[in-house]
Amino acid sequence: MAADGGVEVLFRSSYVPMVRLATFLIGRSEVAEELVQDAFVRVAPKLSYVEAPAAYLRVAVVNACRSWQRKQGRERSALSVLAGDREQMVSDRPCELTDALARLRERQRAAIVLRYWEDLPEAEIAELLGCRPGTVKSLLSRGLAALRHEFGDDDA
Repeated sequence: MAADGGVEVLFRSSYVPMVRLATFLIGRSEVAEELVQDAFVRVAPKLSYVEAPAAYLRVAVVNACRSWQRKQGRERSALSVLAGDREQMVSDRPCELTDALARLRERQRAAIVLRYWEDLPEAEIAELLGCRPGTVKSLLSRGLAALRHEFGDDDA
C-alpha cells in the first residue's frame, strides 16, 4: 500500500467503523474520535510495511482504548483518594446497551464488541487481547451472561 494514497484510502474506509468500535469499547464518543485519530497518526508511517492495514489499525485502536481505560482507572483511583468520590463523570448519555457494556469488565467488553460488532473470529480476538482462544470463549460466555442478567433475560 502506498504511504500517501494508502493512508487516505484507509482513513476514508475505516475511520467511522473504528470510531464506532472505540465508542463501544470505552463508552465515550468524543474520546473515541481522539483515540482513533491518534491511532491513525501512529499507524500511518508504518503502512508501507504492513500486509493488512485495516487489521493493523484495528489492533492500534483496541490497544489505544485499553491504554486509555488503564489511565482512567489510575486517575479515578487518585481522585477517589483526594475527593472521596468514585462516580465517573460522563458528558454524554449513552444508550442502555452502551451503559450495560460499560459495566462489564474491560476484557469481557472488548471480547463482546470485537466478536459481535466487529465480527472477528475467536482466534483473532485472542491475538488482539493477548490471551488464548479458550479464554475468549470464557470472556464471551460470562460477558453475555452478565448482559442477559442486566436486561432481565436470565432464562436465555
